[in-house]
Parts: sequence; C-alpha cells; structure tokens
Amino acid sequence: MTTPPPPDQDGPIDLSVLVPVFNEVDNVEPLFQELDAALRPSGRRYELIFADDGSTDGTAARLEAIQARDPEHVRVAFLWTNRGQTAALSAALDLARGEVLVPIDGDRQNDPADIPKLLATLDEGYDVVSGWRKDRRDALLNRKIPSKIANMLVARLSGIPLHDYGCTLKAYRRRVLAGVRLYGEMHRFIPIFAAWQGAKVTEQVVNHRPRTAGKTKYGLGRTFNVVLDLILIRFLQKYSQRPIHFYGRFGLWSFAGGVFCVAAMVYFKYVFPWPALFWSADLPNKTFVETPLPSLAVMLFLAGCLSILLGIQSELIMRTYYESQGKPTYLLREVKQGPFDGEQGAAIQESSAEDE
Repeated sequence: MTTPPPPDQDGPIDLSVLVPVFNEVDNVEPLFQELDAALRPSGRRYELIFADDGSTDGTAARLEAIQARDPEHVRVAFLWTNRGQTAALSAALDLARGEVLVPIDGDRQNDPADIPKLLATLDEGYDVVSGWRKDRRDALLNRKIPSKIANMLVARLSGIPLHDYGCTLKAYRRRVLAGVRLYGEMHRFIPIFAAWQGAKVTEQVVNHRPRTAGKTKYGLGRTFNVVLDLILIRFLQKYSQRPIHFYGRFGLWSFAGGVFCVAAMVYFKYVFPWPALFWSADLPNKTFVETPLPSLAVMLFLAGCLSILLGIQSELIMRTYYESQGKPTYLLREVKQGPFDGEQGAAIQESSAEDE
C-alpha cells in the first residue's frame, strides 16, 4: 500500500491534533496508527503533538520511538512532573501551529475516525465543534451519572446548551484559542469562553469506546472540581472587569445585616423585651451583651468593610493586568470604514502596517 507523501513543512499547517498522555504505554502506539490512518487520506497538512505528563511506565520512550519514525508529523513535549491533563494540553497548545486545533484523549476511548466529521462540521461555518459521547462506554455510578449531573449544571449556569462538556475531542479554529491560558480543569470550558466572545459553537455526536488498556485517572472527586471551576468562570464572565460590583454588593448587604442586628437589639430591649418571649418570665430583662446580636452586628460590619476593601484591591489588580500588558477589554469582529485621509488617517495606516 502506497502512502501519500508527507506534507510540505515549509507551508502552513492546516491541523494540529493535541494528545495529552499519562502512563499510557500500551495505548500511544495504536493511537498513533489510528490517527495516521484517519488523517493521511484527508490531504490536509497536519501535525500530532503528544504531551507526556510525567509518565513513569515507559510512555516517554514509546513516544520517542514514534517521533523518530515519523518526524514530519509527530512532535512530543515532555513535562518534568505530572501536572494534570489541563497542563499537558496547555503545553501541546503552546507548540501547535495549525489553523485548526483538535484535542483528543490518549486512552483511545475517543475515536480518531471522528476527526474528519468534526472538521466537516467546522467547515460549515462554525468556530467550535464539541464532541458528544451520546453512547458513553463508562461505569454508570462513578462516571456516567456524575458526568450527566455536572453537564446539566454547567449548561444551565453557562447558558450554552451542550450535552457533553467533558469530552476532550473537539475542534477549534485557532483564533478562538488566541491568548487562552488554561488552569485547573478549565480545558472543558473552552466552548463556553468562546461562545461568550461571540464564537459559533455546535456539537457533533462521536463514537466512544471502552478502555482496553491502562487505568483511568479520573474519579468521582473530579466532579466537585468541575463545579468549583464553574463557579470561577461564572465569576470571570460577570465580574472580571468590575470586581468591585461583586465584593461591593456583598459588603453592602453585610452592612445592611449589621444595621438590622442593631435595630433588633433596640427593639428587643425597649419595645418587646427579649425574655418575655424566649425565656422564662421570672428572668430579668437581658442586656445587649447577653444576646448574640452585638457579636453578629460587629461581624457583619467587619465583613462589609473587608469586602469593600477587597473589591478596591481587586479593581487595582484588574487595571494593572489590562494596562500593563496593553490588553483590550473587548474583541473586534471587523471594522468597516472609508478611505483614510489627513494626518490621522496616515497615522492609522502607519500603525496598521507596523502591526502586520
């Protein structure tokens, strides 16, 4: 069987497949063969970027052998220690040169034969195509049920109606991931960030296969991490450029609670004596200090002060972040304007030429 010649590496790369792996010594070779079989007939210029996340079972040596056999298509990044799937995926993303980026799991549960289908859907005008493992081949109690609950929660809170955020197999246009930095379990939420920025997002049913080699690295506890990360991205969506609104509101509500406690103290002392209702009738009237209200009022006032001060500090940090790096607080889709004239137009043209 003759194979097509390798792509011209001097030209642009059409597709980068990102493969984070950790202790998958028995899976990387067959996965490489499946990826090769799925992508070579496509005629696209592609690269496979394996990111070894500090494997200890011989995966690194196996990847080195694969890269030596096919240096035209395969690149391998080795992390010093195990940092998690998101870190490995971020390392592969930093090395990627393709106009389309496709992450895929290294355990072979994602089917490389689905990549052409994702690319075909992407070519219909979308910016992100997310895989949907409709017939998932995992354990019911500790994988499928928690994942279903988490997906429903994420879809509800984010407003992006995808069925399977946890599926690694997705296709992105490069511009969607420009400047994206991944932390924690954030890789699963990239479609949300993209949709919030105006990208067109859809999903595609993909094949999901049972694991045939190696051990799963995920457990029930990962669901809780996803929920915490979701709270973080919800905060980033609404308050990343105005944190004083979040902390300030909390502080003002705390102040209001403190005022309510003071008012209740006065009421129970002079208007409706506390012991007449809550204590035996023979007890003397309680003083302010003998009720929990003074302590609660002080705690709420302090919480209010600290929240507002934290909001001010967050505003300073946010402004330093944007202004020190020259980051805009918006994303332009396009600009339409007439021909330039005058000194201002010349300055704009010169600035544009320098940027290019």
